[in-house]
Amino acid sequence: MPEMLSLTDVSHRLGLSITGVKTMVKEHKLLAVRTDDGIAVPAEALDGDQPVKHLSGVLTLLHDAGYSPEESYTWLTTEDESLPGTPFQALHENRATEVKRRAQALAF
Repeated sequence: MPEMLSLTDVSHRLGLSITGVKTMVKEHKLLAVRTDDGIAVPAEALDGDQPVKHLSGVLTLLHDAGYSPEESYTWLTTEDESLPGTPFQALHENRATEVKRRAQALAF
């Protein structure tokens, strides 16, 4: 399984309180999923001490398409030959336009 970070780890990285991290998750600015160890944030959702650029827009599109956080995580980490790579990889490589296009198409 890819690296997962506790909310405490994320709060330290982002310089926020745990409440601040939870607010980011609630507002679809950061992805958090339920794991056997509790709520965790995929390490791929962060770029250093910030959420990955354009992640918020993609999460909003996925939420609007009816995706749960766990389904969004699966979508973001699944290889897509047409990208190529995973949507998370594309976001890290500043290829957000293609990721957003694919996420928008899920709503139809």
